[in-house]
Amino acid sequence: MSINREIRERIIALQIEHRDLNEILDRVSDTALHDQLYMQRLKKRKLHLKDQICSLKSQLMPDIIA
Repeated sequence: MSINREIRERIIALQIEHRDLNEILDRVSDTALHDQLYMQRLKKRKLHLKDQICSLKSQLMPDIIA
């Protein structure tokens, strides 16, 4: 399997997890008694996933010599 294909598959998996976390955050925030610490952890995980996705996407783009 090529490295680019592995990176694309990893990006897709991370995007799915990111979307799932977003749905969880929406559901939890709709409840009257939501745990702020839990919400903070979910948001931190979501941000970490976004950073990983961006990093992997940058690996797929060829270097541009300026």
